Amino acid sequence: MELDKMDENDWKYHGEGNKSLVVSHVQHPRVLRLLKYPAEDSENPPQTAEQAYRQIQNIVDFSSNVMSSLLGEKFIHSGEVVKLPLEFVRQLSIKVQHQRPAWRCDKVMDIYSGCALCLPNLTSPALHQPTHTPPLCIEIKPKCGFLPSPKHVSKDIKTKVCRYCMHQHYKVANGKWKRRSFYCPLDLFSGNRQRMHFAIKHLIEEPQNNFKVFKGGQCIYSSKEGSDESPDMNSLLHHLRPYFLHANNRMNCHVTCKAVLNDFIQVLVNALLSSGGGDGGVVADRQAEGRSFCEASIFNKERIRHGSRGLPTDSVLFRILQTQMLDTLDIEGLYPLYRQVEQHLQDFPKERTRLQIEGPYNEAFLEKLQKCPAEDDGSVEYAVAKVHQYRVAMTAKDCSIMVALVPSSEEEEDNESLSSQRQLRDFRPPAFSYSASILDLDPKPFDSIPRQLRLDQKIVTCYLRTGGALPKGPVREKEDCTLLFHPM
Repeated sequence: MELDKMDENDWKYHGEGNKSLVVSHVQHPRVLRLLKYPAEDSENPPQTAEQAYRQIQNIVDFSSNVMSSLLGEKFIHSGEVVKLPLEFVRQLSIKVQHQRPAWRCDKVMDIYSGCALCLPNLTSPALHQPTHTPPLCIEIKPKCGFLPSPKHVSKDIKTKVCRYCMHQHYKVANGKWKRRSFYCPLDLFSGNRQRMHFAIKHLIEEPQNNFKVFKGGQCIYSSKEGSDESPDMNSLLHHLRPYFLHANNRMNCHVTCKAVLNDFIQVLVNALLSSGGGDGGVVADRQAEGRSFCEASIFNKERIRHGSRGLPTDSVLFRILQTQMLDTLDIEGLYPLYRQVEQHLQDFPKERTRLQIEGPYNEAFLEKLQKCPAEDDGSVEYAVAKVHQYRVAMTAKDCSIMVALVPSSEEEEDNESLSSQRQLRDFRPPAFSYSASILDLDPKPFDSIPRQLRLDQKIVTCYLRTGGALPKGPVREKEDCTLLFHPM
């Protein structure tokens, strides 16, 4: 990018979260992430350009020095901070405003600092050849994949029903979503193909913010928050069908929705379970702890035909789960340690720097959380290390996985340029070259912990009040449909 020749017409609105807005380049596989402020601060930015630069640099450092070490370098794209011309940023803000969802417009794009985070566009993978079939990219936000230890929680229900399943009741009760999702993260993280297939199927049926499909860089399937409408499953299947015709050997014939969907899910399960060429084994230690089954999951355990060995240790799901499990105390067990640190900082404000409360996120920060003593020795160092572990675990619980799938023709399979790409061909043709990446790896603020405790209490109270009214027993399969296509 030539920063002095930036043109807002080369960029388009890509999406946004709570803290930043993303635009993508129309030709090159690049995105820019720009900070957002509350709308009331639009004419009086809450931080200086130097502070904005430091905030974005902290995101880069946290990703490259901390999360990369824990999750694996091969999955991480940390990006770099760039300083953009202010006029370009202002014009870009005007251009994208009409494309933003109304419910996101309580915040405005930072047009004062000129700082942004430049990243690869993971919806347009580099292994894509423009003359071939467009790549598919699937974004999954898996959420927390284990139950907390009973040692640190006040309500027994938390050791039986996972946070995600309880949170569904709270979100529906508060009108954020019209329908509950029957996806359960513990099924996805189980390593059992049947449970994983079941989990992804329910993510597709009710994606909420946790499942999106991109084709050639364009989002073709997602949910709109607060919408009464279900996402258009039939439209998704129309997009997917050409990728799986060869797999079903039914060229220009009737292809059932179920066959297309099953093949698609099977490819995704294969990608998520792949060890990525490493020589790691598998682990299933959570089964012994009883922390990998959620009582709210509607998956019938009796349907499991083959026992699970667990997740391959080099798979993207295993690395995320291990990092999530740095949260050994649950928010309830952590909060007293947070209060201890907070009190210490009130008494000794200059200690914030030594204890790296707001960074820098470097090797010393990583060492602090990795070398935390097993037992509480009463020291502020122990309390800080547990708080840092919790913050890192929260980032892993809120991250997203981007799986890029590129169909390989028979000619391509012999191409040396694709030989280094792992092939998904162990179920039936066609083969896919694929890559997995982990994104949304921002550090969670130290002072967000009290809010996390309040939210946890609200979620548990709501779930107990509604009686956890999830259906028990098997769920009736949706009636099969048939997609009929006429020869061109």
